[in-house]
Amino acid sequence: MVFIGSLFGLIGGLGMFLYGMTVMSDGMQKAASSRMSKFLNLVTGNRVMAVVLGAAITALVQSSSATTVMVVGFVNAGILNLSQSVGIIMGANIGTTITAWMVSLTQVSSSSLAFLKPEFFAPLLVGVGAFRLLFGKKGKDDLAANFCIGVGFIFIGLEFMSDSVSPYADSPIFAKAFQVMGGNPILGILTGAVVTGIIQSSAASVSILQTLALSGAVPRAAGFYITLGQNIGTCVTAMLSSTGASRTAKRAAVIHLLFNVTGAILFGTIIFFMSLPMKSFFQGQLSPVEISLFHTIFNVSCTIVLFPFGDLLVNLSGTLVRESKQDKEDEENPNHYTEVEKNLIQHLDKRILESPAIAISATKAEVVNMARITAVNISHAMGILLEEKVEEIQEVYAREKIIDNMQKLLTDYLIHIGNLSLNENQKLEVTNMFNTITDVERAADHAENIAEQAQYAQDHGISFSEIGQDDLKKISNKVMESFEASIDAFENNDLDAVVRTAHLEDQVDEMEEDMRETHILRLSSGDCAPQAGVIFLDVISDLERISDHADNVAGYVKTMI
Repeated sequence: MVFIGSLFGLIGGLGMFLYGMTVMSDGMQKAASSRMSKFLNLVTGNRVMAVVLGAAITALVQSSSATTVMVVGFVNAGILNLSQSVGIIMGANIGTTITAWMVSLTQVSSSSLAFLKPEFFAPLLVGVGAFRLLFGKKGKDDLAANFCIGVGFIFIGLEFMSDSVSPYADSPIFAKAFQVMGGNPILGILTGAVVTGIIQSSAASVSILQTLALSGAVPRAAGFYITLGQNIGTCVTAMLSSTGASRTAKRAAVIHLLFNVTGAILFGTIIFFMSLPMKSFFQGQLSPVEISLFHTIFNVSCTIVLFPFGDLLVNLSGTLVRESKQDKEDEENPNHYTEVEKNLIQHLDKRILESPAIAISATKAEVVNMARITAVNISHAMGILLEEKVEEIQEVYAREKIIDNMQKLLTDYLIHIGNLSLNENQKLEVTNMFNTITDVERAADHAENIAEQAQYAQDHGISFSEIGQDDLKKISNKVMESFEASIDAFENNDLDAVVRTAHLEDQVDEMEEDMRETHILRLSSGDCAPQAGVIFLDVISDLERISDHADNVAGYVKTMI
């Protein structure tokens, strides 16, 4: 029963630790993600800044795996290239050392400094965070509350694990196992890699090792080898994430693996040969602080040593990740994929969802792309009607199908974003994008209606008078101005463009009303054929509706501003 109780305590402690990491990183990521897209612009052509960015992001989200998965998504979506990704991956390994140093605080033993021990104030942090969540104004969006609860659970979980393991610290099984690992680098590295790969978190596996070390059960050599393996095991998440991604994204995951494997081989060799003349030192007990120190030295040193060879890692990844038959077909047949598949399926990579701010930014760019395609279709449909180029009508219909598919794909992706942990501004932005997509698609439907009217006019030999054509040109030009202004407003959060859109929409309303009245007078006087008159009225109605949808889009932007 005592053994089972200890096992339950170990599992429960690990569960609280992992849950605390998730809650804390979620709160930190919310705070950081709004600035992440700005930070990404800094890494272009500057690998040093990329290393700093990778370290900063990982220190905030407390997971090198999460950072690397995001990098794979960014590369797959074309936000980053491979050369830029190398620096961020190197920096991610440095950033993950923060967690190990947090755990090292548990070694504070002086009674006068007991108040500094994390387990002393951890319950208070959980209590403060819970009260803020329950009774605070921000509710679940309180980042400080989530951070407090996360940190509290991390250290309470560590205390549970430590208490569960400490009775068995002197067990001969532990001593024998670590003795074998200490003398066998391959076995030690393999153990660290497997454990980390299973629990999908190097931070958690390092913390487990530190908990064992706190009980005095880990020799230095064994602990060092296991730590090296943990850095390899953390690559498993990114490798799994790259499954089904583009060749370039797979190469980014392989670069992460190459970096950590190379570092492990290099340090493992050094430790092995150093342990031969210094047996007493490497067989001595390892402390949590020493694990943190070694973890930091390893990752910083690997970055310094391998930094000049970043391009070599990129080239080597290209050799290891061969071009598939599908990739060759895509290169030989550039039209094999539709425009939607190229611009959306690739760009809106689900790995980017690890960073809501980046996902929202990428989606917004594709909504703008959808609106631009719609603007082309509106203009083309009017050109067909006025210039009687009915042979081009299939292009309008084909573009309309693309727009419909874009709406579906964007809506599905926004649903995924909506299920993420978002702050209030992000929630509003997602809602506005949902509405914008709907308005743009409806504007595209009106363009299709105009094309159908052109087809009908051609089939029945109907043509407009010079006055009718002139009126259609005037109102269509004004509508295009309004629609383009709304796109500018949405893309740049431009209040001037919002005002301009509203002003143009008012002009379109007046023009549509005046043209309707004067056209009815022409019909009454016989200056215009009745069939042409019906088409004319339908077309100006479609144009006026397009302008209304443009004004709606501008209205959503105004709400955001």
